[in-house]
Amino acid sequence: MSSPAADLTLRHPVERFTLDNGLRVVLAPDSSVPVVAVSVFYDVGMRSEPEGRTGFAHLFEHVMFQGSANVPKMEHARLVQAAGGSFNGSTHQDYTNYYEALPAEALERALFLEADRMAAPAITEENLRNQIDVVKEEIRVNVLNRPYGAFPWLQLPQIAFESFANTHDGYGSFVDLESSTVADAQDFFDRYYAPANAVLCLGGDLDVTETERLVRRWFDQVPHRPAPPTPYTGEPSPTTARHGVVVDPLAPAPALAIAWRVPDPVGDLDTYLGTVLLGELLSEGDASRLELRLVHRDHLAVAQSSYVGLFGDPFDVRDATTLTTQVHHPADVAPERVLAAVHEEVDKVAQDGVGADELARVQARTSAQLLRGADSVLGRTLGFASAELIHGRAELAGELAARLAAVTPEAVQHAARGLAPDTAAVLELHTAGGAA
Repeated sequence: MSSPAADLTLRHPVERFTLDNGLRVVLAPDSSVPVVAVSVFYDVGMRSEPEGRTGFAHLFEHVMFQGSANVPKMEHARLVQAAGGSFNGSTHQDYTNYYEALPAEALERALFLEADRMAAPAITEENLRNQIDVVKEEIRVNVLNRPYGAFPWLQLPQIAFESFANTHDGYGSFVDLESSTVADAQDFFDRYYAPANAVLCLGGDLDVTETERLVRRWFDQVPHRPAPPTPYTGEPSPTTARHGVVVDPLAPAPALAIAWRVPDPVGDLDTYLGTVLLGELLSEGDASRLELRLVHRDHLAVAQSSYVGLFGDPFDVRDATTLTTQVHHPADVAPERVLAAVHEEVDKVAQDGVGADELARVQARTSAQLLRGADSVLGRTLGFASAELIHGRAELAGELAARLAAVTPEAVQHAARGLAPDTAAVLELHTAGGAA
């Protein structure tokens, strides 16, 4: 009889092959619905950016939607939507992705579009200047003119880490963005958008043989360029506590963020899974330990959350990363009280462990979230693509729910013992009135 954990494994067929130009291709056929998803993940993210070019990964995501050799500006959107599909792209710490979800008969259309911009996006002065303005306005709206806009995802890494890759503003400084040139953009494309630095993942109602033929038809013609070395983003574990303060004139209430370094998500995945569940145990749901302690019992906070990885997905990031606890608290509550309460709750898990029933509840919720994400063709395809790029195995995306369900209480207790107060990075956010 199989174990409950094994029953959560998504035994989904996965086929793979590699083109002569180095493009890795993953196929995940599923004929249950007449829909296909097409995703291209490039191994370049915010942590790949060189000094003086902060924000370039995100800027380039915008540029890639401005047309290509055989597709005029705005035509990509029109062609996908005219076929009844949707599209998008996103920039992460360690990759940038582009994707479409369409009716199955429109598969070749999406392949043509992605191959065309992989070969020759329209990198022009007009497109670059226009998209720099778009990104600057996005920064104004999402960061500069929004309460907590940079907190803590842009501000905490400067305290938690040491290297430029991990500490710089991935959204980008206006100085760096405005000083970039077409030559810079072309160099960025030549270096990081090589087919050998990408994964093409297709899912849904597709015939493997016919899909391989179509992939080769459109992507074989993309010229080979060598893939750059994967940037090293790991750092030595901290040995001291670090502390910082920022003032947010727009924030209605103060906040606190605490970050602890966690095990390598790729090289030490089994240990890392204990940390992922610890974060869920601390913060997710009304019965979580920090929600009960900070919000309901001691009234030290109005909101709290814990998560691994800056973008909230613990499985699409390489080393180094953190478990972060973020707390918004009333102005009359000293941040030291909040910090002490958080450390006390973590220490309770470290000293006393966690009961099997409590852990089972957390595991059930976490596994359900993963399985729901894989329920749609697009969600499953994006998961396979991310796992192939980050972990080298698309199949891992289908195994994560089962592996989380198999984590022991001892593993979660071990994870809590790694969150020591004397190695934490703490960021206080003060309101303008509070700072005065």
